[in-house]
Formats: sequence, structure tokens, C-alpha cells
Amino acid sequence: MTPIELGQGVWLIDLFEEDRAWRTGSYIILDEQVALIETGSARSHPALLDGLRALGLTPADLDYVVVTHVHLDHAGGAGALMALAPRAQLLVHPRGARHMVDPTRLWEGARAVYGDQLEALFGSVQPVPAERVRAMQDGECLQLGRRQLTFYDAPGHAKHHVVVLDPLAEALYAGDALGIRYRSGYTGWPFEWVMPSTSPVDFDPVAVRHTVDKLRPLPFTWVYHTHFGPSPKAEALAQTLQGAEALAAWISRVYRPDVQPRELISALYEWVAADLRRRGYTPGPDLTVLKTDVVLNALGLLHYERQRRLRAAQPS
Repeated sequence: MTPIELGQGVWLIDLFEEDRAWRTGSYIILDEQVALIETGSARSHPALLDGLRALGLTPADLDYVVVTHVHLDHAGGAGALMALAPRAQLLVHPRGARHMVDPTRLWEGARAVYGDQLEALFGSVQPVPAERVRAMQDGECLQLGRRQLTFYDAPGHAKHHVVVLDPLAEALYAGDALGIRYRSGYTGWPFEWVMPSTSPVDFDPVAVRHTVDKLRPLPFTWVYHTHFGPSPKAEALAQTLQGAEALAAWISRVYRPDVQPRELISALYEWVAADLRRRGYTPGPDLTVLKTDVVLNALGLLHYERQRRLRAAQPS
């Protein structure tokens, strides 16, 4: 797929994660300096290089590589890319910086979720030299030339998540903090929508609300999702918050101490279909097009609810 021009020197490169279009993207910002937001996994490396080449770039042209958080579909390919980008700095949330320098625990945590499928899904992970990793604090700015990027701490999907404000492009590069935009090109369905991603160990609907409230006053018109592409600001904020709170209420209702992930996965397919019908959409007959996210979301909701009940049971 040819990179998609979004205006003001911003381009979207499809990384063909899962070997499918319209799933995961990187954003290239062309200014006096060049920044890349998201690398995808190591398996996306060839698609990323092809996208750069289509824009007349190589990794050596990059000044900054930003990962919104250290999940492998966003940052797993950072080490491989940085090895080809000698002048670039890697910018990351303070909680994620150590995992870029030593990805051992990150890899072990992913292994616990994906098991024997890990390498097939994401490839391998390479470390980044510590001197090339820069932890970006909440509110910290980066001048690229005619534009200034501002980084904001944005938990809810993950504690190690930043979003990046680009007022020149009227955009917020949101990673997974403001949900996933399901594109018709990905689902095959004649409508698009935004739904939050409830990651396996970090989902926190209270933090989602705080993040949405924090981002709402900022000056942007578009949310640039890593999965995938632009959403209008109001739509992304509203659907992320409504979805997070509805999912938290759902898992509270269906949870039992002995509930099994397989049971929750089946029930979550039903919830997603019912939620889409409530929105006025008719989902396609094959809901397994959403399998990757339904499985991960079910695991994330199960972990969240168990931890919430454990905290509630502790004496104050």
C-alpha cells in the first residue's frame, strides 16, 4: 500500500501487521527534522522500510523514533530500526525506557500471553543502547522545525503510554490510548467504529476517564490511531470512554471466581455484536475477524476484574 498523505507533512505507512492491511500503522512527520511514530513489530520491518523508501527516505534520515508504549505491535521492531538509524533518538514513556534497553522482561511478559505463537506473531526483539533512549516526561516538548510536539502521559491502556500532540497537523498521535479504529478495509464491514483496547495486564477504566478528561481541552481535530488511521476527536474520545466504562460494567456482571478465559471470549464476541447493534450497525456474520482483539480484551478484562476485587477485599 502506498503511504497515505494526511497533510502538513504527515504520512501514514501501513505496516501489514498480522499480514493484513488497515491494521497497524506508523506515522512519518517531515519537517526540518524527521520523526517516526511507532515501529510496529520486527515482522513489520520490511513493510516499514518499503514505506520509507516510497517517501524517498531511509532509516538514516530519521532524527527521532517515537513509540507510544512498549507493546510489541508498537515497539517490538524499535531495536532493529534503530540499528539502521545511526542519528536517531528513541523517545518513550519513562516507564518503558528500561524495556527498550533490556527487553528481557518485556519478552517474557509477552510469552506469558502469546505462548508458542510469540515469534510467529511478532518476530524477535533487539535492545537499544541506553545512550540512544530518551524518556519523555509529561508535558515535555520537542521542536522539529516549524512544529513543536508535546508528549503527555496517557494511562488506561497501559501505564507506560504517551500520546503526542502536533498542533500544526491538528492531530494527536494516540497509540492505543484512545482505542482502535476498526476500518472497513480490515473488517470487510460497511461501517467503522472505535472501541477501547483492554490490554492483558494494564487496563484501567478509571485511568481511561482521567486520560480522556486530560486530552479533551488540547487543541487537536484528529486522533491518529496506530490501529488504524484518523478519527474525529469527539468520536474517538466519546467512544473510547463509553466503551471502557461499558466493558468494565460488563465484566463486573459476568465475572465468577472460576470463570475461564474461553467462556469470557465467547461472551465478549456476543457483547461486541450487541454493542454494535445498539449503535445502529449490523456486524458481519463472521465475528472472528475481530479475534485478535476479542481474545486480548477478554484476558485484560479478566485480569482487571480480579485485581479490582482483590483490592476491594483488602482491609482499609
